[in-house]
Amino acid sequence: MHQPRVLEKFNFIAIAINLMVSLEYEDSFVKLAGILGGEEYVKVTRALLNNENSTDEEIASATGLKINIIRKVLYDLFSKSLITGIRVRDPKKGWFVYRWRAQREQVDTFIENAKRKALERLKVRLEYEQNHQFYHCGNKSCRKMTFEEALASFFKCPACGKVMNLINNAKLIESIKWKINELEKELKIK
Repeated sequence: MHQPRVLEKFNFIAIAINLMVSLEYEDSFVKLAGILGGEEYVKVTRALLNNENSTDEEIASATGLKINIIRKVLYDLFSKSLITGIRVRDPKKGWFVYRWRAQREQVDTFIENAKRKALERLKVRLEYEQNHQFYHCGNKSCRKMTFEEALASFFKCPACGKVMNLINNAKLIESIKWKINELEKELKIK
């Protein structure tokens, strides 16, 4: 049976919290990698920190992970500018390989940019919540609808058929405002 999206989000948060607890004394670069991708990312970043300028093969032998997983992690971290790759010719084999290096100095910038993106999404969500009335049938597996959507379905839930009632979203709006305020304080905005 498929879990509702709310439970999926809760499970993700629980996994992230467990990972953060296990990484309590780790380098911030490793912590960030753990949040981004879990245990595989942690192993790869630890290997990178232990041996700068590593090839993907060297990282694979150090971590015990498959080469395709190593490359997936490296390319993802590279796309986020958290590592750099330099193409060099392998003296033994003769072909080109990448030597990877961690960019620890990019961690704070990455986190700040992620906070800015979250802040912008929260502001859009706040405006949406403030400018719409929402209706719901009371069934947790059904989604809430705007007034226009509820009107189009004659205030009957299209999923379960129950009557839809107006939702008071004042607490949600206050929560979003609080989180926006917290992020603005952290980013020193205003």
